[in-house]
Amino acid sequence: MKSILLLPHIKIKNANALSSPYTIGFPAMTAWLGAVHALQRKLNQADFEELKFKSVGVACHDLNLQTHKGRGDYVHSIVSTGNPLDKDGGRPAFIEEARCHLDVSLIIEVENLPFDDSELIDQVMACLQRLKMASGDILSCGKIELLTIHDEVTHRALMRKLMPSYVLIERRELMIDAHPPRPPSKGGEQDAIDTLLDYLTIQHRCVENEDGSIEWTRSRKIKGWIVPIATGFHGISNLGKAENARDMTTPHRFAESVVTLGEFVMPHRIKNLDEILWQYSADVENNLYLCKNNITSQ
Repeated sequence: MKSILLLPHIKIKNANALSSPYTIGFPAMTAWLGAVHALQRKLNQADFEELKFKSVGVACHDLNLQTHKGRGDYVHSIVSTGNPLDKDGGRPAFIEEARCHLDVSLIIEVENLPFDDSELIDQVMACLQRLKMASGDILSCGKIELLTIHDEVTHRALMRKLMPSYVLIERRELMIDAHPPRPPSKGGEQDAIDTLLDYLTIQHRCVENEDGSIEWTRSRKIKGWIVPIATGFHGISNLGKAENARDMTTPHRFAESVVTLGEFVMPHRIKNLDEILWQYSADVENNLYLCKNNITSQ
């Protein structure tokens, strides 16, 4: 049995679409878990000391990536802004950041619920008004609900509330099971980026029929909406102190993004709620700080 806090149809403006140094599109899972963790901390400070958000699921109803493709252009360009303006009213020098507008629903697994559910819901709504998600501004949120998922009936009822949307699940097993590796063109073993691209590549082939006509086929390695997703960080330096940090008591280190494969699936295909719920998973010995599906973490 799971207690679920459903935050439906959160409309977010100007969320960070540059989810890793290699990918652009849907925000990284670290952004969603970070926002929910920040929400928990605000609630803990507002007389809900024992409340704990155990895991989080994300259902995307709509995504509007802020790009532009002019007539005759081959690629899209990022629509960026320069904020704030400098003292002369001109645009300052800045690093371009990809942005997107989102409509998402969050499914949060809750522990240690308070006795008064209505008071918690009111406080959650109040906290959302002064919170950012994935660096974006929250414009509105639907009616927040507390649900108990204990059987197939309640599970299907929750999935219906998420329709129409796509929920993000983890498919790191595709990277792990990608053997034997495809021999690269210049010898040596295939690296992880080649394996990832194998699953994302769309291959177009043509065949000439007996009558001279040309027939085109389009295929991918496996079926499904497979996408690259950023799921955490890998430490690449020793822990130490950083000057001028906001938190001088916590050690810092340099890190790089961890990118793996995920899949967007419609909710009616989900049989186990743990398939779409994510939680933190730290592997300190290997310097890995990850977000994993509940099923992957078991």
